[in-house]
Amino acid sequence: MNCKTKKLTTIGMLCALAYIAAAIGRIPLVLFLKYDPKDIIIVIGGLIYDPLASLIITLIVSFAQMITTSQTGILGFLMNVISSCTFACTAAFIYQKKRKAAGAVIGLLCGWGGMIAVMMLWNYYIAPIYMGYSREEIAKLLLTAFLPFNCIKGGLNAGFTMLLYKPVVTALRRSNLIESAPSDNENKERIRKNIVDNPTNKENKISDINKNFNEKIRINKGIFSIAFVIILLCIVMIYCLK
Repeated sequence: MNCKTKKLTTIGMLCALAYIAAAIGRIPLVLFLKYDPKDIIIVIGGLIYDPLASLIITLIVSFAQMITTSQTGILGFLMNVISSCTFACTAAFIYQKKRKAAGAVIGLLCGWGGMIAVMMLWNYYIAPIYMGYSREEIAKLLLTAFLPFNCIKGGLNAGFTMLLYKPVVTALRRSNLIESAPSDNENKERIRKNIVDNPTNKENKISDINKNFNEKIRINKGIFSIAFVIILLCIVMIYCLK
């Protein structure tokens, strides 16, 4: 299976998973607003490949929703595309520029904030058209319903993405659907071989290897802590709203 076929297969699988998540994973949060976890799958696709992958998955899933489960037609389709792309494409774009753990975290947090801002504008200007509410009624709901909903939605998406990205990528690599990355032990062995061939500053190089490995472990623990705090805050917000 060549690289293009693997990519198409993986994106198709992510589209199917995102649609299933949107169709059966809808959880009521605030009034009539329901949360579904499809954006987690969409942003994982973008982090694996690029922002274009997130856009493609979003368009396919949103169109499938529009013709099957959605009751808001083309406006609902546009709302899904704008919301998911703002979150997922922003995160993937930033991660593409800085392909490190910190880049992924920064990207997810920026996507979260951008999604909140964009959806607040959407809800104020467009929601009255398809909801049948006056703009004054929508304005009253902005701070009491739409803002907390989007904060919770974006927070859960960001937090669970931080927790799930690594296991998903590992599973895809073991399935040979995406390129495998060298393990830490393989990297260490390669660098140690270079040290044997070039023994200059041997002690400093070995120290740097161990330091980088330990730093990676600390970063993973840091990401887990950040994700746990975000998810916990979202749960507290849900409890307060209930």
